[in-house]
Amino acid sequence: MEKIWLKSYPKGVPAEIDPAQYPSLVHLMEESFQKFAARKAYVCMDKFLSYAELDKYSTHLGAWLQSKGMQKGARVAIMMPNVLQYPIAVAAVLRAGYTVVNVNPLYTPRELEHQLNDSGAEAIIVLENFATTLQQVLARTAVKHVVLASMGDMLGAAKGLLVNLVVRKVKKMVPAFALPQAVAFKRALAQGARMRLAPVQLGQDDIAFLQYTGGTTGVSKGATLSHRNVIANVLQNDTWAQPALQQGKPVAALSIVCALPLYHIMALTACMLVGTRWGALNILIPNPRDIPGFIKVLAKHPFNMLPAVNTLFNGLLNHPDFAKLDFSGLKVCLGGGMAVQQVVSERWQQTTGCLIVEGYGLSETAPAATLNLADAEKFTGSIGLPLASTDIAILDDEGTPVAHGQPGEIAIRGPQVMVGYWNRPEDTAAVMTADGFFKSGDIGIMDERGFTRIVDRKKDMILVSGFNVYPNEIEGVVAAHPGVLECACIGVPDGNSGEAVKLYVVRRDPALTAEQLMAYCKEQFTAYKKPKYIEFRDELPKTNVGKILRRVLRDEKQAA
Repeated sequence: MEKIWLKSYPKGVPAEIDPAQYPSLVHLMEESFQKFAARKAYVCMDKFLSYAELDKYSTHLGAWLQSKGMQKGARVAIMMPNVLQYPIAVAAVLRAGYTVVNVNPLYTPRELEHQLNDSGAEAIIVLENFATTLQQVLARTAVKHVVLASMGDMLGAAKGLLVNLVVRKVKKMVPAFALPQAVAFKRALAQGARMRLAPVQLGQDDIAFLQYTGGTTGVSKGATLSHRNVIANVLQNDTWAQPALQQGKPVAALSIVCALPLYHIMALTACMLVGTRWGALNILIPNPRDIPGFIKVLAKHPFNMLPAVNTLFNGLLNHPDFAKLDFSGLKVCLGGGMAVQQVVSERWQQTTGCLIVEGYGLSETAPAATLNLADAEKFTGSIGLPLASTDIAILDDEGTPVAHGQPGEIAIRGPQVMVGYWNRPEDTAAVMTADGFFKSGDIGIMDERGFTRIVDRKKDMILVSGFNVYPNEIEGVVAAHPGVLECACIGVPDGNSGEAVKLYVVRRDPALTAEQLMAYCKEQFTAYKKPKYIEFRDELPKTNVGKILRRVLRDEKQAA
């Protein structure tokens, strides 16, 4: 296929990357552990963890896991927020020759049971705050080994005790549980220190992660990501970011704000693994919803890169203390997970001096497939160009490429595309074409320069009297209204037009009325796009990453 996007590539960014330069992710990690041993790798609650310490502790925990007799490729679940134990656990599992199963710690028992059973996890490393959920399902899973972490484990003796006391007794964030078979995280480290981590022969085709989709299109499925998939995306992100990193004053050791949860593929790759390759410091934010606390952390540490979703960028902008921070070192802001709205992007750039570089990807693509130019100067409204070694095709319903400028389903081919869905060959076959493209389910338009613009999810499209209405367009315009903080829209049944547009709004201005907003929409949209219904809410349903869930709004409406 003709790669028309290559003519738009920035100078110095290669058209291809070579994932074979690392036999496995473990080789990439261990290279950085040695190269950057003296550097700080992570900081959380004012406690730093160096690359040398990450090397040591992950060796100990990996040896302990191997002592349990699990075979190469066994699945080990990790169920924690952004705390220092997380990167230790990921490195330990991979170095021991196992597969990481990232688990959302806020899962319900039903969701956790499904993921543990679907993945066949034999062990789990869990923060005690969520142990009560595990207790409710453990007997109905194949999990044989439980490692129980506490918030203060890696914070030093005195501070660790204090933090655990506050978390358990004062804030009462640890519901009662009983897991008598569990081994404490620090005990596992101590026992593993007396053992030897046996080297494991890992190759690029071995499975590194089972990254479960959000389940918004049905049952949650495990995207099977090989070592090659993830290495490729680390290298793709690395090369793409260089033009922005090389601008301005050089930075000896980069620092990345890791506010997105590490169980999410965007943070896992863009923060943890890209950061490891760079020898960067990851600033871990356990609870990004605490915006004042988040800003206090940012005030303590110079930061160069901040990946986030639109709602998090917006939340920071709407706190008065955010604009007081020092943004002089900020070089890259990555936006993904949902559409970055123009009004948010422009306010962010005005406040920080740094453009949000919007990209696109999925769990199935490890995740990045496209990115806007890292050194771009203004909001484009597109998701950018295919990354190195990546092909993008825009397909019609029959799987045939459409002409440039025409809408169709975005399909992705490249070394970062998953092996398939874990133990789901039929689901895999449904999304993969014969020539290796992954069909995303998203509708997009590619222009003659190779830039793609998302129109919307296939299933989110609203059909009003035979005309297509795309929620992203409606939400982007409504979000620009000065009285609107957040919004989402869905299609609802309508006797006259088949479907009508319903708008859900969180007000910035408490005095904003439905009539005022309807008048604004009448000015902005042709008749069939104008919302027929407006409902004000205190908040909108979101994933733990901050992505607004239209599905929940649709389900509520249907139930009503």
